[in-house]
Amino acid sequence: MLSIANKPIVEHLMIEAIEAGINEFIFVVGYHDEQIRDYFGNGEKWKVKIEYSTQRKQLGTADALRSVEKLVNDKFLMMNGDIIVPSEDIAGLIKGNEITMSLYGVENTEGLGLVEIENDRVIRIHEKVDSPPSNLANAGLYLFTREIFDAVVKTPTSQRGEYEITDSLQILIDEKHRVLFRILSHWLDTSYPWDLLYSNEHLLAKMKANNLGEVEDNVIIKGAVSIGKGTVIKSGSYIVGPVIIGRDSDIGPNCYIRPSTAIGSRCHIGASVEVKNSIIMNDTKIPHLNYVGDSVIGERCNLGAGTKVANLRLDNKEITVAGRATGRRKLGVIMGDDVETGINACINIGTMIGNNVQIGPGALAHGVISADSKIF
Repeated sequence: MLSIANKPIVEHLMIEAIEAGINEFIFVVGYHDEQIRDYFGNGEKWKVKIEYSTQRKQLGTADALRSVEKLVNDKFLMMNGDIIVPSEDIAGLIKGNEITMSLYGVENTEGLGLVEIENDRVIRIHEKVDSPPSNLANAGLYLFTREIFDAVVKTPTSQRGEYEITDSLQILIDEKHRVLFRILSHWLDTSYPWDLLYSNEHLLAKMKANNLGEVEDNVIIKGAVSIGKGTVIKSGSYIVGPVIIGRDSDIGPNCYIRPSTAIGSRCHIGASVEVKNSIIMNDTKIPHLNYVGDSVIGERCNLGAGTKVANLRLDNKEITVAGRATGRRKLGVIMGDDVETGINACINIGTMIGNNVQIGPGALAHGVISADSKIF
């Protein structure tokens, strides 16, 4: 449900599936399922049918699939909720009639499940290995027949204590069943928080200009900028697209919003504020003399006057977060919901901040900060 280009990740995926011709969905939900149920309802807004299945405990992808066994027909898709793939790839996949994995060639294989193939078949699936046998990543999009449920019943728990759908597929392969593969033309994977920025850049690049709000005199808008209903862009604001701004937001006066920025609904971006290549979620206020670059800011945050976010190492090297390489030379903060900062607070590169954190006036925040912390 995290927002990219002002829509939840899973909504982007569902829209692509709808364009591919799918009109019936089952959402497997668990933790905070009310957020998903309230947002999507029965699917009427999108002219589709949505049902829900509750996974009581987070016991893995095969367990999630087991929960819908009585709700699906002979042929169906299973899609991870944190990916986005083009409708053309989904349409191509559903033309098949045998179990098929979707794969995507990647440069960085770290942390990914990788697949060995031979001719038209998958012969082995490797989960996050040190010496990868290929660069073909499991994209988390599958065409299944009911044959998969026989393998799910036989699936043991993994080292992580979960029932993994990749183990179920490997059981089928070992039993000499055909598991085919399809190479995707494009794949957006949001496994890590900083992946949201790349996905946001990609989706905004395809956006068209649309103005449903009010733009005062002396505002400069360049490129594709989408402005939601009830939003006011005040005098002196300078916006360079692609930029999307939600409903009922208050922008300016005299602010600078740079490309690849998504600002949610009921937000305030105020005087002498610069925002660049960032995701600003609903109800967040960045009102006075602030700089935010290459960052993800959660809902209902408030940055005190003069709060600045650093986004570039002095040596220009790749930024790591908690020891993990991000693949990014520029990365500011990944900030949870309901975070507040005092005046002149500073946030260092690659900082992760949990929900309900307070950062006092003049404080320096860096590293990984747990939820409900206070930094003074």
